[in-house]
Amino acid sequence: MKAWERAYRLLQEANPVVLDEEEQTWLLMNEVEKSRDVMLKLFWHSNVPGSGAPEGLAVASVQSMHNMGYETSHLEALLDAGEAAYQRDDLQELQRITARLNRELKELPKNEQSPYWNFKYYSKWEEVEQQAKFGTYDKYDVHSDDFAKRIYAGWLAQIVGGALGTAIEGYTSQKLKEKFGDIRYYVRKPNTYNDDITFEIAFLNAFDREGYGVSSAAIAEEWVALVPSGWSAEEIALKNIANGIYPPESGYAHNPFREWIGAQMRGAICGMVAPGNPKEAARLAWTDAIVSHANNGVLGEIFNAVFVSLAFVEQDIRKIVELAVEAIPADSEYYDFVSTTLNWCRQHEDWQETWKLCEEKFKEYNWIHAYPNAMAQIVALWYGNGDFDETLHIIAMVGQDVDCNAAQIVTALGIMNGRDSIDNKWTDPIGDELNTYLRNMKKMTITGLSDWTVNAVRKHSVE
Repeated sequence: MKAWERAYRLLQEANPVVLDEEEQTWLLMNEVEKSRDVMLKLFWHSNVPGSGAPEGLAVASVQSMHNMGYETSHLEALLDAGEAAYQRDDLQELQRITARLNRELKELPKNEQSPYWNFKYYSKWEEVEQQAKFGTYDKYDVHSDDFAKRIYAGWLAQIVGGALGTAIEGYTSQKLKEKFGDIRYYVRKPNTYNDDITFEIAFLNAFDREGYGVSSAAIAEEWVALVPSGWSAEEIALKNIANGIYPPESGYAHNPFREWIGAQMRGAICGMVAPGNPKEAARLAWTDAIVSHANNGVLGEIFNAVFVSLAFVEQDIRKIVELAVEAIPADSEYYDFVSTTLNWCRQHEDWQETWKLCEEKFKEYNWIHAYPNAMAQIVALWYGNGDFDETLHIIAMVGQDVDCNAAQIVTALGIMNGRDSIDNKWTDPIGDELNTYLRNMKKMTITGLSDWTVNAVRKHSVE
């Protein structure tokens, strides 16, 4: 039936009714208004659900566009006006200012003096493939018991890391030290709610159906099917996809947060489904990342995917870090940050000395940006040197987006060193339950997620 015929039939078959006042859908507009006003205020001021850390996306959007080489100084007055409207709860004026700000963000002039433009902008996988260095290994046996055990240990470790970090994300190393002293355990009773794993499961759902030929479009459709809401880059991508803007445009259109951590935080799953094959892990990471990110934001997911893939075939975590850095194109800005961090790690024995240097280098970036968190990962992995507890201690103490960082790096440690390397003090409070906010997947188990991953990989792997 043609569209006009459907519409015509609907009109012809409609019978007049008289609605009571409470039945009239105009009253629903009050609820819509409240919902939009809440989202507007959260754009200017919010607190992270797990840790209560403060954040303001309005300011962060301007900050991020400055980071990406655009002239933003003329927007400072607009931010001041928005803040004033927020403080006096003038939501009408705040709506006007927010619309004006979003328009300006789309039309920013390029800042030719910005160091951002000294580096190559990567928009195609083939460009990364040509410039990056990927090692090759003998084919890993995904049908072995060893693979299943490593996948379980990896997922278990990831969920532990996320549970530790969720309670402390969004703070500086100094403030965490002042509040908690040395963090060597959960600072509160842990739970398994975490937005990072949500998007990894969406990828897994698409991969389970389509295998290694999974497309960015298929992943994007899993996002809108399964994920009810996101934050920053992911929320913008969800809106883009729902409006028919598919990858790669969904990752950069109207998205000032496209180089934040949102892709980097989900790289582990790509490494898990490509064990011992860092190039394939990187390609899958690219495919997934462009749903919501671009350029350096995409390279962040490649970085995490590669070191998780390598954990199946290497036993020296420092070597894995070095190889993961080599998998990033040397003419990218992302490489500048991770290679500099690696060099500092080689030069200094004390992680705190290295971290002070890192804090100075990334001070212009938001704590949710990819760079501060990639640097945090390298510091924790290098100085933790394969020890699960020490690595978690360091990643907790450096602060930033702790749950994302901890979850990704200890996935590699769990895979590399096995379940026995994870002390029961971390796992006993969690058990096997996994809670998410995914549609129709709100209650899962860690063993079930592990089995699903193993079976999906085996189904699509060639003997």
